[in-house]
Amino acid sequence: MKKVALIHYWLTNMRGGENVTAEFCKLFPDADIFTHAWNPEKVKEPFNSHKIIESFISRLPLARKKCQIYLPLMPSALARLDFSSYDLILSNESGPSKGIRKPPTARHVCYCNTPMRYVWDMFDDYYRAAGLGGKIAMRLFKNYMRKYDLKSADNVDQFLANSNFIAARIKRIYGRDSIVVYPPVDTDYFVREESDGTRDYYLVAGQLISYKRPELALRACLKMHRKLVLVGDGPMRPQLEKEAAGNPDIIFAGRATRPQLRKYYAEAKGLIFPGIEDFGIVPLESQSVGVPVIALGIGGALETVVSGKTGIFFPEQTVDSLCHAIEEFEAVRFDRQTIIDHAQKFHRDVFVQKMRDVLGLN
Repeated sequence: MKKVALIHYWLTNMRGGENVTAEFCKLFPDADIFTHAWNPEKVKEPFNSHKIIESFISRLPLARKKCQIYLPLMPSALARLDFSSYDLILSNESGPSKGIRKPPTARHVCYCNTPMRYVWDMFDDYYRAAGLGGKIAMRLFKNYMRKYDLKSADNVDQFLANSNFIAARIKRIYGRDSIVVYPPVDTDYFVREESDGTRDYYLVAGQLISYKRPELALRACLKMHRKLVLVGDGPMRPQLEKEAAGNPDIIFAGRATRPQLRKYYAEAKGLIFPGIEDFGIVPLESQSVGVPVIALGIGGALETVVSGKTGIFFPEQTVDSLCHAIEEFEAVRFDRQTIIDHAQKFHRDVFVQKMRDVLGLN
């Protein structure tokens, strides 16, 4: 039987990337997991049933909470991990995780959510949002991390991309072809429920950070006098609250539990998704409960939203462009069951079967 190693950059929160690795854990119940740092209070099942090997970064201050501050040390940390006894290495990449010392007899398959955004395509966005110390570090280590990232791609035998959008980015940056395997969506959980909500509000769900552009949704709804609920938290919240200035139509719901999030989806008129995402799980969770999406027509949303059927696209990241899309959205009569049926195409079983096909497990 093949010995399998799973690699995840850091296991400190449960988000889309961690959900992918969780499926890898189920696919390989005897696999060992390598990561820079693991926070067992935040990341539990199914990870805690596996042997987890952490790099030396886990012993550094704050590593289990803010592991990314040690980004420049991660190449050295990865090089010290021993993979000599493994036959299959399956890495999950959007930070540095693929730069290992691969044994010549092992096969390394890298599931790439994206090449590192903060040193490539979205460097300027992250730089603008960083504090003074972050700006200095980004300038100092940008070229070093780019060179390392390019070199580490040579350790990969097969790239998998989470969308066609990312497959094109992998080709442009690494010069490598990849197989697209869409990440799993928990459509069994995000289901339509009967609700006594009025469905009179638009919804923004996710971190309130600059590259996700939540201010576009806020400003468009303020301009059009539409009700907006923002679910999530982040560094942009104080600025957004200031812009809303106590307007009763703008509600900051903060972080939500999964049951609360499902309820917010179910009672929304529509989801507004104004950022450029590599794939974007949130629009599919919304569609899974039958709620259509207003999305920027760039990035992964083009692969998850069907214009005129499950949502509406707007072409530019401007308030006026989004306002025009809201007007168009409100003129369309969406069929809820059509939206739900579309989301089912991204069910976790579809992901698992595609991974089995790619890895030759059938």
